[in-house]
Amino acid sequence: MNTSQAGIDAIKDYEGVRLKAYDDGVGVWTIGVGHTKGVHRGDVITMDEVDKFLRDDLEDAERTVNSRVTAPLAQGQFDALVSFVFNVGSGAFMASTLLKKLNARDYDGAADEFLRWNKAGGRVLAGLAKRRISERMMFLTGSP
Repeated sequence: MNTSQAGIDAIKDYEGVRLKAYDDGVGVWTIGVGHTKGVHRGDVITMDEVDKFLRDDLEDAERTVNSRVTAPLAQGQFDALVSFVFNVGSGAFMASTLLKKLNARDYDGAADEFLRWNKAGGRVLAGLAKRRISERMMFLTGSP
């Protein structure tokens, strides 16, 4: 499966879109929608480049979901999972209870697991909490 346009739009909303390179706060130059490969201070890109970089970056998350999820998925479920993996990383997803419940076909239990991933540095972050609620809704209904 591939991420739908609705899924891509949701990820852009969650992550934000930046046309000029910025320091992510820990010294990693970032541009577009969380893109870091080959980015340097002063870089500027177009919206077409944002979309290309995002499409390329989503391939890793899509590959992880496609290879690790054994339960059947609807498009909205796939999009929610790709958004989740794009944000937390493949390793965290592969070790998660969310994946274990999903592969056991406990869809409701898997949906509830999204809500547990709302912390950074041990603190609940409002933005992450909001994103997880939206991803859960997309997983359950197909719409954020």
